[in-house]
Formats: sequence, C-alpha cells, structure tokens
Amino acid sequence: MTVAPGGLPRRVHVGYAFGSLATGAFGTVPGLLLLPYLTDTLGVAAGVAALLVLLPKAWDVLVNPVAGRISDRTRSRWGARRPYLLFGGLALAVLFGSIFAAPFGAGPAAGAYVAVAFLATATAFAFFQVPYVAMPAELTSGYAERTRMMTWRIAVLALAILVAGAVAPLVRDAAGGGVPGHRWMGLFVAALIAVGAVGAFLGTRSAPQGAVGESEPSLRAQLAVAGRNRPFRALLLCFVVQSAGVATILAGVQYFADQILRDPTTGPTLLFVCFVGPALVVMPLWSRVGARLGKLAGLVAASLILAAGGLALIAAPVLPAAVVYLVVAVLGVGYAGQQVFALAMLPDCIAYDTARTGRRQAGVFTGLWTAGETFGLALGPGLYGLVLAITGYVSSSTGTAAAQSDTARLGILLGFTLLPALLIALPTLLLRPYDLTPTLLATLTPHASPLPDTLDVPDPPDAPRVSGVDHGVVAGANAVESHGKGTTTP
Repeated sequence: MTVAPGGLPRRVHVGYAFGSLATGAFGTVPGLLLLPYLTDTLGVAAGVAALLVLLPKAWDVLVNPVAGRISDRTRSRWGARRPYLLFGGLALAVLFGSIFAAPFGAGPAAGAYVAVAFLATATAFAFFQVPYVAMPAELTSGYAERTRMMTWRIAVLALAILVAGAVAPLVRDAAGGGVPGHRWMGLFVAALIAVGAVGAFLGTRSAPQGAVGESEPSLRAQLAVAGRNRPFRALLLCFVVQSAGVATILAGVQYFADQILRDPTTGPTLLFVCFVGPALVVMPLWSRVGARLGKLAGLVAASLILAAGGLALIAAPVLPAAVVYLVVAVLGVGYAGQQVFALAMLPDCIAYDTARTGRRQAGVFTGLWTAGETFGLALGPGLYGLVLAITGYVSSSTGTAAAQSDTARLGILLGFTLLPALLIALPTLLLRPYDLTPTLLATLTPHASPLPDTLDVPDPPDAPRVSGVDHGVVAGANAVESHGKGTTTP
C-alpha cells in the first residue's frame, strides 16, 4: 500500500534519510579527491585524468536504467527496493575502498587500475541508488510529505558531505598523505557508506512496500514512456547540467585552496564546513519557501543564489580569506535548496506517470535520474580537468602539488567560479515546460480523455489503465487513491 499524506512515522523519514550517508560520501569524495589523487599523487596528466574520471561514469547512462527495471520487477520478503539498499550498499563500500588501494604504485598502470575500480564502484552505486531514490514515490502519496522526506534526506546528505568532504582530507593527511594516506581515507569513506546502507535498510523495515505491478514489456518501451513525461524530461535535463556545475565546484576545492587561498592544509576543510554547514541550518527555511512559493520557484531561487555566489568568488584573489569563506557559505545556502527541491519534484513526476499509465515503473524513472546525476557528477571533474589541461596545469607524483604558472592559476579560479555559475544558472531556462504545481496535481479527472502526448506509446491490451488526466498533468497519488484507481499498489 501507499501511505496517505502525513501517514509516515518520523522514524521512517529518518531511516530513509540514512541512505544519504552512502550517496553523499560517494557523490562527494571522488569529485573532491579523485582528480587531485590522479594528478598530484599518481602523476597522471591532467587531460588523461579527466578522461579517467569521466568515462567510467558514462557507463552509468546504460546501467542505471537497467538497475531500475530490475528493481521494479524484484519480488522478495523485504520488498522490491530494500534488498538493494543492503547488498548494493555493502558492495559499494567494498569497491570504494579498492579505488584508492593503489596496488601498482604510480604511473599509467595505476591510472588504468583506478579507472577499472571506479567503473565497478559506479555499477554497485547504480544498484544502490536507483532503488533508493525510487522509494519516496512508493512510501507516501502526499505532495507535502515528499518535501518533508527530502528535507530529512538533504539534511543527512549535507551532514554526509560535511563529514566525507571535510574529514576525508584530514584522514588522508593524518596518515601521511600520498598513497598510504589515500588508502586509509578510502577505508574511512567505505565504512561511512556501509553505515548509511545498513541504516537505510533497517530504518525502512516498517515502511510500506509497493507491490510489483505491470510495466512496459521492454526497457526500450519504458524509456520511451519516461521520455514522453514532459515535466520529468525538463527536470532531468536541468538537474544533470546543474549536477555538473556542483561537481565542478567540488573538483576544484583542493586546487582552489592550494593555489588561490594558498592554504593546502586547512583550506579544503574550511571550504567544506562553510559550504555544507549553512545547509544544515537553512533546510527548515527552504521547506517554508517551498510551502509558500512552490517547489519550482524554490528551485529557481536556490539555483540563482548558488550561481551568484560562484560569480562573486571570481574576486577571491583580492578578497580577504574571511570574505571568501562567507561567500562560500552563500553557495551552501543555494546548494541546499537546489538539492531539496529537485529531489522533492522527482516523486511528483513519478506520480504523474503512475496515474497516467497505471503501471509501477518508478525504478525506470529513478534509473534515468541517477544515470543523469552520476554522469553530471563525473562530467564536472572532467570539465575541470580539461580546463586545467588547457591552461597548462603541471602534474606531480610526489603527493604535493607542483608550482603553477599564472595561466594555470587563472584556469583553477575560473573553473571553480565562472564555469559552475553558468552550469547552474542557465539550465533553469529548461524548466519552462515543468507544470506540476500543487493545484494542478489536485486536478485528476478520472473520466477525462487523455491528451495526445499520453498516447504516444500505446499500452499493451492487458495493461491496467487510468482513464485520463486533465490538462496533461497527473494528480498526486492521494487523489488517485481517493478515486480508487490509477495506482498499482493496493
């Protein structure tokens, strides 16, 4: 069954949010430390390192939708999604530790090993995150409760980013830096991922689990349905590009601290505290903004704040360090809102599809979502590495950054400021087709005729149907339940 609005106990909100320890750690640490690890510890050229970071994640574009379809069709006594939280999460932890094991020392062989280990880790991550992200649409039918769930999730995500992003470099440095320090850092983050996976699995044991329902007969047909979901398509395109922008910021933290702030020891940690710390404080504020203005307006406002902070940091070389950290805190405020609203809008898009088709295929949508997100998170470091290569960044195999030219330092600065600002602000223009407002989500008309775009992919004759959607917009699952049709869960 799907719980009515407000029906989930607080322990399920918190338990589900625990999974963000795993997603936050994996989403943060490779973006923060993997590129510097390749360029400044393993001696890999910046351009090659950018490809090594990007190409394994491109694999996710293929594997994530497959993971979603598999979880859609899974039957177990733990439900369709929860087995993947446990087994996918533990596999993710083990494989993450292997990325920084460095069995071949430095050089080309070491770079190739990192690429293979990263590819395997990204595959395990797909089988954890896709079912994990699919769960909110099946746990609750409440438009507002999804925002509350995402508020808890993003709060834990912010904590995970703070711990992983700020503490991981300290663990590396405390263990002596270089290859040994990275090995210990990998074990630390692997333990954090395991705690998050087990916590999410246990914390959602009392939550309702959606029954396995009918779906499109092939992955191609399912992807076609997702592609014809206009609000989902607009939101996904925006979020992928914005994820690349956020990842560009993460990739540049170490370089920015080394070459712009001239503080390679405490600079990365302070930047992360200033970036993530405000997010823990402003989450209730963003929740109220969403209640008053709506999720779409909240997403646009948060994105513009995040982009404005990035543009302001162009002046970092002439600003006092205290002002730089203050501006980074502004970025953190925008980042918190950008994440919470995008992730709260995703279940609404899934409810749109459920009401329109009568099928349970949340895994396909979240498979595409996480494929796009992880590709964006890989694209960011790849773009940053490309900027470094173009501006002449000099790599090192000593574990310490080499001296850089003024041109290379300019590339470090612009890659950390102007590039992410553009990647975060411009995609908000892609949100114009998104129209799943609270009012429209409450306008399900069960006997209306569907709009033509709902018929682009014909349903099999034996598939359950929803009789129609007014103005092409799905009602929330609460309206679906009140009419007694349009969902595949009893």
